[in-house]
Amino acid sequence: MSLLPELRYPSVPELVATARALADQRPDLCRLRQVGVSRAGRPLHLLSVGRSRRAVLVVAGAHANEPTGGRTLLVLAERVARQRELRADTSWHFLLCADPDGASLHVTPAPRSLFDYHLGFYRPASPEQPEWSPSVLPPDRLPPETRALTGVIDELRPYLQVTLHGTDLGGSWVQLTRDVPGLAEPFAKSAAELNIPVETGASDAAGWPASGPGVHVMPGPESGVPYPSLPDDARHSTWYHAHRYGGLTAVVEVPMWASDLVDDPAQHPAPAAAIRRLAGRLQRDALEVERVLTEALPRLDGVEGPLLRAARWALELIPGLAEDWIHTPPVDTTMAYVGSVDAFGRRLPLRAAAMLLRVLQETDDRAVPRLEHLVASWSDAFAERFRARWVPVEHQVEHQSRTVLAAARHARERAA
Repeated sequence: MSLLPELRYPSVPELVATARALADQRPDLCRLRQVGVSRAGRPLHLLSVGRSRRAVLVVAGAHANEPTGGRTLLVLAERVARQRELRADTSWHFLLCADPDGASLHVTPAPRSLFDYHLGFYRPASPEQPEWSPSVLPPDRLPPETRALTGVIDELRPYLQVTLHGTDLGGSWVQLTRDVPGLAEPFAKSAAELNIPVETGASDAAGWPASGPGVHVMPGPESGVPYPSLPDDARHSTWYHAHRYGGLTAVVEVPMWASDLVDDPAQHPAPAAAIRRLAGRLQRDALEVERVLTEALPRLDGVEGPLLRAARWALELIPGLAEDWIHTPPVDTTMAYVGSVDAFGRRLPLRAAAMLLRVLQETDDRAVPRLEHLVASWSDAFAERFRARWVPVEHQVEHQSRTVLAAARHARERAA
């Protein structure tokens, strides 16, 4: 019988309780230990299955608003404990949640709609994100979650690190710090079997080479970045920390809601003009949120905290990003890529509005109805534009799990 709770996204305490139960059932095979603490003093736990020196590290919860990974991690841990061949000469290590503070603030374990999802939305500012902080902060200012994660990598020296991510609406894709030949086929087959679209033009991987549809290989440090205004650069994240030991990182993204528009390889008839229009909408939407924030700030005197910091950080990114879109030629001219830029442009102001709404609700501010209307109308427009359809949680988890296992198998062959 599975140790997992019903089909929803588990909380961090549930993750820990399930991992502890597994370790108690199989003490000969499994070990649960604390490997660090968060800024707020919450423990970071690592579950290890197997004894081999050849290691795979799986990380969940790096982004609080991407909840599928926690459940995937538990499914993988149970599968590895149950199937001897998966651990024959490989040990598996599962960081249950890289950002437990963030997870405590994102509160939609079973969202009924994109609007419902955003009512409990939280995603920290980049300097407070465990994986991204090394790209924007000097080494002596890294948060303890980042130091705990890099410490685990230093200890295990994994040949593969897999970090479990997700998107609210779109498709599935993989980002690799080095190519893993053979991964694209099982990835695509799994997505097709589970009716999950492959996002072939993900703006997160703009301009990167692809080893197959939706499988993107990060460019080397000598190449430029598609959006110069964005401060975070994947090549300086914790994803590259495994390289010092000859390893690599795979980032596996799955959607909560799917859109069948994200894998259209057809050429867009006028991509530059379309992206300029999207930049204009991004600026207008951000201005609406800025107006609410500016008017409310005198009433928020003394109010501070992660939600407000994150909302302001998201708004600060927008002017530079819009300028990038206006003045930089598109690195991809497909319908899929323009659609991905469209989705990205909807997310930033919507997320800022959602987090600001939560701040204002705490003080019963008079701007709450106005902001709630924005969040509702933008969520509905986002879902309608991309014809959103819910991906059952078990399908999200199964696809992510299959992709992790395929990545481990093919990365091992690559390292042999």
